[in-house]
Amino acid sequence: MKLLRYGPKGQEKPGLMDATGTIRDLSGIVSDITPDVLSPAGLAKIAAIDPASLPAVEGSPRYGVPINGVRKFIAVGLNFADHAAESNLPIPTEPVLFTKAISCLTGPNDPVMIPKGSEKTDWEVELGIVIGSRARYVSEENALDHVAGYVLINDVSERAFQIERGGTWDKGKGCDTFGPVGPWVVTSDEVGDPQNLSMWLEVNGHRYQNGSSKTMIFTCRQLVAYISQFITLEPGDLITTGTPPGVGLGQKPEPKYLKAGDVIRLGIEKLGEQRQDVVAWTQEGVA
Repeated sequence: MKLLRYGPKGQEKPGLMDATGTIRDLSGIVSDITPDVLSPAGLAKIAAIDPASLPAVEGSPRYGVPINGVRKFIAVGLNFADHAAESNLPIPTEPVLFTKAISCLTGPNDPVMIPKGSEKTDWEVELGIVIGSRARYVSEENALDHVAGYVLINDVSERAFQIERGGTWDKGKGCDTFGPVGPWVVTSDEVGDPQNLSMWLEVNGHRYQNGSSKTMIFTCRQLVAYISQFITLEPGDLITTGTPPGVGLGQKPEPKYLKAGDVIRLGIEKLGEQRQDVVAWTQEGVA
């Protein structure tokens, strides 16, 4: 299944995308796509419904963040060997973890805003894991049993804030609009093997990233098990798993960063696509 939320910001309704590409309204079944809906019981309830019995949504509504109630947004750095190399950093022997602020979450096609004072805002196409049931000290063997599905994420990053300002990476990762997620959560049964998905990202029509989840250093299974040794994972939590090479920081002969007026497009096989207009910072933020 493809579960989503659609409508104006702050007024999103729950929905699912049927096999014909039509959005079906789920608001008569559930009030929203919440962590409870992503539980095994919640997913089974929706899977038992014939999508054709649900009202069709007319037009082309905005997609919101496909989960309402995300409590943790955990990220993995340097999880592709070739991306570590382009960043001039060693291949990690254990996953590098940091967090992205919940306040950075935004719809998949909403604008990305350059932060105040930024000169090095960058892009990163990433595969996101959506937790469906509580995971605490789980084994690798059982780790994916705790996953509800997968989602497309743009881990937007400000490299000067991240690398040059001291301390942890978090300050360059959680700025407003730095977490486009969606357009939908695709359930695990529909995705199949998460380690065999093509990934790509373009800026202004030029393809900078063209990779695959098969080259991840630490697999989705390993990451869920590893993170659960330190942090209890709850339904609705997001894990974004790292990016393949081709980010702006790694461009030769010199880095290339986002500026107002740029257009980002990205996608992951089976998980859909995103499109973001890059806008300048304003005190009011973005609508």
